[in-house]
Amino acid sequence: MAIEPLIDLSTVDLTNIVISPEQVGEMNPQAGDMRHLDYIAYVDENRQLAVGVKEVKEDEFWVEGHIPGRPLYPGVLMIEAAAQISSILYHLNSEEKHFMGFTRCDSCSFRGQVFPGNTLALVSIIRKFQRRRFVCDAQGYVDGNFIFEVQITGMMM
Repeated sequence: MAIEPLIDLSTVDLTNIVISPEQVGEMNPQAGDMRHLDYIAYVDENRQLAVGVKEVKEDEFWVEGHIPGRPLYPGVLMIEAAAQISSILYHLNSEEKHFMGFTRCDSCSFRGQVFPGNTLALVSIIRKFQRRRFVCDAQGYVDGNFIFEVQITGMMM
């Protein structure tokens, strides 16, 4: 089955910083080891789609144990990164400043691996938006190669 990209990533400069790490931290409360979104490189004009970046580092907490001798960025952390960029989209489209909790993931599929040293490009698009709830489709790519996709649901907590 062919993957339908949410955006042509070749049109996005992943080194561009539209929303800084500090601003990401103001919008999302995750910090330290649980921050899995470094910055936002692109937001479309109607704020329904964003592209973010996660630099996967050699010294992250999971590297030693997942998988010894061949560290792989865990799929559950990729889903967390997708939830974090999706939460940013919620905040860009809402005047609410509440914490948006990750309540559901659906239709998750992994087709590639992410290693320390990789740059994971995260794409999220709003599919359903309400004052207290959102649904986004998200995808992850490394060097333009499709890695995963998931549908994220979040809710005001």
